[in-house]
Amino acid sequence: MKPLIYILFFLLSTLTLAQNNSAFEQANTLYNEGDYTNALEKYKSILDAGDHSAELYFNMANAHYKLNHIAPSIYYYEKALLLKPNDKDILNNIAYARNMTIDAIDVVPEVGFTRLLNNATNTLSFDNWAKLSVSLMVLFVLLFLIYYFSYSTAKKRFAFVTSLASLGLALVTVLFAFHKYELVERDQPAIVFAREAQIKSEPNLRSIEAFKLHEGTKVQVLDTVNNWKEIKLADGKTGWVVSDDIKMLKIF
Repeated sequence: MKPLIYILFFLLSTLTLAQNNSAFEQANTLYNEGDYTNALEKYKSILDAGDHSAELYFNMANAHYKLNHIAPSIYYYEKALLLKPNDKDILNNIAYARNMTIDAIDVVPEVGFTRLLNNATNTLSFDNWAKLSVSLMVLFVLLFLIYYFSYSTAKKRFAFVTSLASLGLALVTVLFAFHKYELVERDQPAIVFAREAQIKSEPNLRSIEAFKLHEGTKVQVLDTVNNWKEIKLADGKTGWVVSDDIKMLKIF
């Protein structure tokens, strides 16, 4: 019975993939013909089918950009960047899209030890830091075994020193792995979709307005209280915005 289920699942997956590929080609044709609205409908049907890719998000962003949809174009370029962070075409196009935004926000750079730590942590992904930690622990065990069973004093000394060094490096890479995980979890970007969003000092409508933001601006979400999100800008300003006024980027 199970082989039949696997075969049916495989056939269904193949059929879905073929349909999505066909829809993607149709959408691209519509886009090239200048029919951006219908192209977006086709792209959206692929997205609704659960197919996510940097290429799909990139093409959706391009179509929105052609239609002067500021927030959606930036939103989908940002989602494409999450999947392909160093893609030159995406980086180039999102720079044009960002020029359409109203809010000019200065970026406050990290300084001192925090900057050095974060730069070092971001050299590898969480998975790669974890793999490196495991490899160093395996190396530590092998070197310790060489130290334990070796009769040569020179070999024992070398194995002892290098095993301790491996253990120390393993502990450091574990710390880097946890720090990387914390940075990824803390990074909760969102795009403002409201044409003009009122940012409040507290999570309620009666509180003082701290400032305004406009569509397309990127923010970091710090906390959620009911239907309010606490946000932080690149210049360090914080405030509360109604959840419906922004759209989270990491939700796929």
